[in-house]
Amino acid sequence: MKVEKLDQLFDIVRSKPRKRLVAAYANDAHTIEAVSMAVDMGIIDATLVCDEPTMKKVCAENKIDPSKFHIVQEADENKAARKAVELINNGEGDVLMKGLVSTDKYMHAILDKEKGLLPPKAVLSHVTVIEAPNYHKLLIVGDVAIIPAPDLKQKIAITNYLIRVAHSLGIEQPKVAINAATEQMLAAMPACIDAAIISKMADRGQIKGAIVDGPLALDVIIDKESAQIKKLTTSVAGDADCILFPNIEAGNVFFKTCTKLGNGELGAMVMGAKVPCVLTSRGDSVKSKMYSIALAANAAK
Repeated sequence: MKVEKLDQLFDIVRSKPRKRLVAAYANDAHTIEAVSMAVDMGIIDATLVCDEPTMKKVCAENKIDPSKFHIVQEADENKAARKAVELINNGEGDVLMKGLVSTDKYMHAILDKEKGLLPPKAVLSHVTVIEAPNYHKLLIVGDVAIIPAPDLKQKIAITNYLIRVAHSLGIEQPKVAINAATEQMLAAMPACIDAAIISKMADRGQIKGAIVDGPLALDVIIDKESAQIKKLTTSVAGDADCILFPNIEAGNVFFKTCTKLGNGELGAMVMGAKVPCVLTSRGDSVKSKMYSIALAANAAK
């Protein structure tokens, strides 16, 4: 089934064997509420690594039954993040989720060379799936949150992550646009050079499972009329499923514009680790948290 709306993720995940989510330092209402709703919807089973008295107080305040969770006691946020990663490494979870622990400590636990979740030479990257009211399909984009200025090797890894997520959503041959400030091939712009290399790699089968083109400016990526005016004949222009951004500023501004000004919704996860990792913000909507959990559960092996 091809996912055309984020809401459809819930039915797809429910149709599969249920995955177990492990939440690191789940002491806050934002995390507990989202995980509770996901459990109630039949999307996941859940383990909360947390300070149990604090968690139960939050549950009481929000009328949540704590018995629906498996609870692992740990009052220290650093130790809680490491314990959550340990549970994943021990095969006791399929998805990791950030709770109240700070992002840097959460990421440090994932990236720990001896006890973390990052395979050798792997690239950790953030993939976001956006449902924008003014676009005719879902957009899968990266990287908007982790890698500030990806080099060519990292861009290739991100491209493959975008393709993998597209496949998990039932898009058999996703159209991947490599973004730059222009669709012209300008040797003075590194983003154009990288885009051309990645496109040619896809043409020669070094990147598989997608139609890849670039460099492409944002207007021709998402607007067919702009592509026609500029006489671009590529099938990606105006119909992209995925966008690879040249740097974090471009990606971050794009997804926040889609959600804050364009009333879009999103789900997001970190890829490259042994399991999908949910990294949500307290500013994210409840829907976004739910979509992120469902997206990660759908991608989990």
